[in-house]
Amino acid sequence: MFAMVTTVILYCAGFIFLYGVIRLAIRHALEEMEVRRVQAERAEELAAARDRTLLRENGFLTGS
Repeated sequence: MFAMVTTVILYCAGFIFLYGVIRLAIRHALEEMEVRRVQAERAEELAAARDRTLLRENGFLTGS
C-alpha cells in the first residue's frame, strides 16, 4: 500500500514538474523571439541608413 501511495504521489509530482519545465521553456522561447525580432528591425534600420549614406556620398550611382 505504501508503494502504491508513493508511486501515485511521485507520478503526480512528475507531471507538475514537467508542466513547469515546459512552461519555462515556452516563456524563454518567446522572450528569445522578441529579442531577435528587435535585432532584425534594428539591422534593417541600419542597412537603410547605410544605403542612404552611400547614395548621398556617391550620387552618380543613383542614375540622376
